[in-house]
Amino acid sequence: MSQRLARILDETRKYHQDAQDARSFVPGVTEIWPSGAVLDEEDRVALVEAALNMRIAAGTVSRRFERAFARRLGLRKAHLTNSGSSANLLALSALTSPQLGDRRLRPGDEVITVAAGFPTTVNPILQNGLVPVFVDVDLRTYNTTPERVAAAIGPRTRAVMMAHTLGNPYAAAEIAEIADEHGLLFVEDNCDAVDSTYDGRLTGTFGDLATVSFYPAHHLTMGEGGCVLTSNLALARIVESMRDWGRDCWCEPGESDTCRKRFGYRLGTLPAGYDHKYIFSHVGYNLKSTDLQAALGLSQLGKLDMFSAARRRNWRRLREGLDGVPWLVLPEATPRSDPSWFGFVLTVDPGAPFGQADLVDFLEARHIGTRRLFSGNLTRHPAYVGREHRVSGELANSDVITHHTFWVGVYPGLTDEMIDYIVASITEFVGTHR
Repeated sequence: MSQRLARILDETRKYHQDAQDARSFVPGVTEIWPSGAVLDEEDRVALVEAALNMRIAAGTVSRRFERAFARRLGLRKAHLTNSGSSANLLALSALTSPQLGDRRLRPGDEVITVAAGFPTTVNPILQNGLVPVFVDVDLRTYNTTPERVAAAIGPRTRAVMMAHTLGNPYAAAEIAEIADEHGLLFVEDNCDAVDSTYDGRLTGTFGDLATVSFYPAHHLTMGEGGCVLTSNLALARIVESMRDWGRDCWCEPGESDTCRKRFGYRLGTLPAGYDHKYIFSHVGYNLKSTDLQAALGLSQLGKLDMFSAARRRNWRRLREGLDGVPWLVLPEATPRSDPSWFGFVLTVDPGAPFGQADLVDFLEARHIGTRRLFSGNLTRHPAYVGREHRVSGELANSDVITHHTFWVGVYPGLTDEMIDYIVASITEFVGTHR
């Protein structure tokens, strides 16, 4: 059987090599995507091998990835989920657990976040009956500041939850310190910033909990998938319970009686000896991923250093190429940070002789993919009109982003030739509007 498997996997490598598109880049014809997965033959082999082993649910491969990923970030526990959005929902929901006592979040409590972000950072706040408190961001880093966070704290504020924007870390150490001083829980949405650092420390390691996405656009991919990470073992246990239907039992799939007292519990008002595998301590979900996804994730994890280097290199090439081009506000890394960039963000000066839409239309016509900086000002979207929230200060920069900001790609699948074509196209467009 092992020889047959080896032959199948060898043929899989050959298939991958034969399936590669060897066509060269043609400016204005070849699509330049803003994001995407970079998959090699070992990724394909990992998926095929997991499929041949019928790894159709979460199991040993998932546990191997969780341990490896937690080690990579220097944290104690990682729990895989079926998406980054689910990871955010799970992380914030865990903070409502009665097991946290007086620290638990309760309906009506406030959570500080940014308006210029992605909805899945804010949605769990509303889904748990909490109140988002929106703060503004800077127009160079596209992150909020510790001063804005501190000013937003009110008598009902109990937590902070925000994302590092496009891989650029916010001042995580200072915000963690503010949270600690005020007794606030802190969730780092690290979905766009895996392998970024602030003060020499990896993002995702400053908060009580951190979340990651493995959607194809992100630094590592499982196709779909996400993760919640923490070094707080009590929180990790709550996360695991709420991810796995809310059950109290911690047996792995296919296992029983890990605690050696499966029929020895008396919890709630259940009869003594009720099967621990069917005792539920939380109102939870089924947000697990599969070993197929984890197998791809393990293969991808070995390439993280290479991916991050490519993202930094592509961002730097764009930044240097566009330096000095008028009417464009170019991005800047947060001081004391080393971002593993998710994208290259541009804001068209409101006084420019052209608009953001004009430049985007020009780039898209040349098959250069663009994306908005997510929601712009999230409070202006129909889904959030009439939903309870509070705004701290003004959202002037979030409104500028709504009207004038977009980003282009830096992901590892882009070549120097593609990056240079993006620079040349933007420069050409601006040059015709002086």
